[in-house]
Amino acid sequence: MEKVTRFGVSVNTKLLSSFDKLIKKLGYKSRSEAFRDLIRERLVSEEWKDEKAETVGILALVFSHDTRELTEILTRIQHKHLDIIISSTHIHLDHHNCLEVIILKGQGTLIRKISDQLLTTRNVKHGELITTSTGKHID
Repeated sequence: MEKVTRFGVSVNTKLLSSFDKLIKKLGYKSRSEAFRDLIRERLVSEEWKDEKAETVGILALVFSHDTRELTEILTRIQHKHLDIIISSTHIHLDHHNCLEVIILKGQGTLIRKISDQLLTTRNVKHGELITTSTGKHID
């Protein structure tokens, strides 16, 4: 069984009340689980600051497949980074629009660089990089 440490935290009453309303709205069963998630979120954020740390990114791109050569350009960029891009899925949203979801694993700086290259490709309608962790250093 995992060891648990209990500790006290002093918080402004108004701030704690706002936090309690938020965690209730989000569906947390306890403050403890909400605090654990906040700690994990900060640890992941710090992982991304460490240039040597192995991280994970999920990149979503929305674009029209009707745009001449765009699909080929996006594919060409991805092929240049096979060591970082570990998976991709292409989804047809309607007769014109597609969603590409790309999973990247490696140094955060490289993931951001590749993601920025894809996101700023002309005629990409929207995109977003979600940064996360391999989970190796988070309990």
